[in-house]
Amino acid sequence: MNDQTSRPLEGKVAFVTGGAKRLGKAAALALAQAGADVTITFLRSDKEALRTAKLIEKAGVRTLAVPCDVTDPTSVRAAVAASVRQFKRLDVLVNNAGRYETVDFDQLSIQQWDAIFDTNVRGPFLVSQEALPHLRKQNGNIINLGSLGGLRAWPTHAHYCSSKAALHMLTKAMAKALAPEIAVNCVAPGMIDLGEKAATGFMRRMATQTPMQRNGSSGDVAVAITFFATAPHFITGQILTVDGGLGL
Repeated sequence: MNDQTSRPLEGKVAFVTGGAKRLGKAAALALAQAGADVTITFLRSDKEALRTAKLIEKAGVRTLAVPCDVTDPTSVRAAVAASVRQFKRLDVLVNNAGRYETVDFDQLSIQQWDAIFDTNVRGPFLVSQEALPHLRKQNGNIINLGSLGGLRAWPTHAHYCSSKAALHMLTKAMAKALAPEIAVNCVAPGMIDLGEKAATGFMRRMATQTPMQRNGSSGDVAVAITFFATAPHFITGQILTVDGGLGL
């Protein structure tokens, strides 16, 4: 099989925020399997980051795990600099790091509102801006992780839904602002089953409400991220919903 077909990201470098576990881990592994060297960032999940880094290396690529608080400009600057120092380039940025929380609207505090927006909107903005000169050199890609909640209102997630809606609009604004050098797109997952026992009942109910009669997997989301990382550069400003038709 032709390497360019099986490993379309050969020789390229991806930077995945929050890449130690969950969807970020799946994205990092998928990009590695496509041939990219991968930097993953983590906040507190240092042990998970080391385990994920070892799995990335098994794909035959280089990896780097760096601590990063995406809400802190100094931390973001240090993480991006460490990646570029190690790999000498940056081609794909995946803004995956995010927060999720369930709170009744009348109980929602200002602190909770601000914390969600700091991570889910300020974070992608800061990381993208810091990565900008390196991505421009390579005509790179930025892929944001949105949510079905950014397209559909969930009554107990007002702050989360609002933050993801803001990220969707940020994606579109960035796509216009950074063209033609950089393509900017967004993957918006629906109900993704990550195997958490506490969510088993809820996930079972959501699967019955989904036209495809199942919930999504981390692999479904990772394939969508890889699609944007390898897609024609002419595709930009798109929100790709990965939800099995739940939002229809």
